[in-house]
Amino acid sequence: MSTEGGGARLGSARSQHGRGLLELTDGKAVIVVEGLSRRFGDVTAVNGLSLKIQEGEVFGLLGHNGAGKTTTIRLLTGVLSPHGGEARVLGLDPTRDGPALRGRTGVLTETPALDERLTARENLSYYADLYGVPRHEVPARVEGLLEEFELADRADEPVGRYSKGMRQRLALARALLPGPELLFLDEPTTGLDPVAAREVRELIVRLSGEEGRTVVLCTHNLVEAQRLCHRVGVLEHGRLVALGTPAELVRGLDRGLRVEVELSPGDEGAVGALRGLPGVLEVVEERPGLLGVKVASPRVVPEIAAAVVGAGGRLYRLQPQEPTLEDFYLALHGGKGGR
Repeated sequence: MSTEGGGARLGSARSQHGRGLLELTDGKAVIVVEGLSRRFGDVTAVNGLSLKIQEGEVFGLLGHNGAGKTTTIRLLTGVLSPHGGEARVLGLDPTRDGPALRGRTGVLTETPALDERLTARENLSYYADLYGVPRHEVPARVEGLLEEFELADRADEPVGRYSKGMRQRLALARALLPGPELLFLDEPTTGLDPVAAREVRELIVRLSGEEGRTVVLCTHNLVEAQRLCHRVGVLEHGRLVALGTPAELVRGLDRGLRVEVELSPGDEGAVGALRGLPGVLEVVEERPGLLGVKVASPRVVPEIAAAVVGAGGRLYRLQPQEPTLEDFYLALHGGKGGR
């Protein structure tokens, strides 16, 4: 599987004048990196990363703790300098143009730092000044974000009194202060209740689909990644080991089709009939009355029902289970999730 983002190799974009990597000739690539590496002592946190992310894309960066996700984000925002390779983000060199780049991006870290002595309004106003938001625009922008994230009624309380979910919403509001073209979001729904988490997911969809902004989403929530991301990349020990749409990655699984079959507990006749059915690869009793049946083809599914009924069994439910991004991720890591 190629990990070059589906286009020509990035080396073909080198300037003939020796200026190094990446002239963004297609006008659509927001992030382009080639061979990016970063070490900490003897540990290589990012190892030869090559990647292209398109404008308006929600791109998921997946991997276990220590896989290199946070270091990658720090390299792409100019907080860290690489030991090898090159990058362009919004057409800028993160190492040389870090301040200008950070003025056009929003970043939500997994554990966002907020001044707990200040109110939400004061926090946002302070960071608006750091982002260089024009002063005449700050009050309206701050009020709009407080309303959008349902913090207006407690905007003048010290943040130290806020719940974890409220702090997460405030951190998201802060990331949107500069009106960023590009957002880096690290576990954005952590600590949120189901309603607030759904609102954040809807926000991500709106930012990408309606406003054309690019979102890089770092997450361990594979269900969320499958739901939101146009493409995902999987990092392992600093290397990009998989890249594609969730559907493309899942299609590569050689695992057959799994079907949940619910019938009367203790119905050994029906279980035996299924085990002997051509095209059935495996039958696992997950709990009394619930079977996990692996079949070679969707064509076998109707025959499962016929076999159960033919054996005198009572069939309550028959549900094919499509493979998921989580299945792919676990298979990639030998069923251990990379831990």
